[in-house]
Amino acid sequence: MKYLFDFYTILYKGCDSMIAEKIKELRENQGWTQAALAKQLNVTRSCVNAWELGISVPSTQYLVELAILFKVSSDYLLGLESSATINVTGLSQEDVGLVHQVITHLRNKNK
Repeated sequence: MKYLFDFYTILYKGCDSMIAEKIKELRENQGWTQAALAKQLNVTRSCVNAWELGISVPSTQYLVELAILFKVSSDYLLGLESSATINVTGLSQEDVGLVHQVITHLRNKNK
């Protein structure tokens, strides 16, 4: 039984750090401070800090709110999928094509 508990602890801690990294990365990509993100979610800055340090994890409610705010899936935040989405609403077909070309170029460059 101890081994099962150890495995669960390792798996759970890994999930915590994945969520923490994703929140921090997404927040910084938006150019927001912890305080700015906290204000949008109506939580304290120390709450956001705890999420980013992996001390605590957002509740289901806040995972959903974070996913909506950052325009990513909850699976992405949880580390269950490696891809993020890009919202192309309001872009012309030509603009969407250009975005696709840039992404393809970057993928090929990084191979």
